[in-house]
Amino acid sequence: MNPRQMKQAMKKLGIKTEEIEDAEEVVIRTSTSEYVISDPAVTMMEVQGQVTFQILGDYEIRERSDVEAGPVIPEEDITLVMDQTGCSREKAIEALATCDGQPAEAILKILSS
Repeated sequence: MNPRQMKQAMKKLGIKTEEIEDAEEVVIRTSTSEYVISDPAVTMMEVQGQVTFQILGDYEIRERSDVEAGPVIPEEDITLVMDQTGCSREKAIEALATCDGQPAEAILKILSS
């Protein structure tokens, strides 16, 4: 099957593909490592609303040196604390960090200080 026929068949099946031009690097981070793909060929494919990326290229695995010291605080929790207390973003993050990420405790902490 030639490329043109393949593209038409994929279109009939509802499959959309797009080449991502000029991609310089793709990094996949795990909790302890980074997979770094240099000079990748990246294709984005959408099938029934699900997006998938295909990445081709040479890679190397690096150990992470910037592992964060604590859990990531969800943006919704930060916004909730800010909305309920009228405090700054920095103060909301600080309160959530000291309250183990519990929004209700962080709100009470800010309101009681």
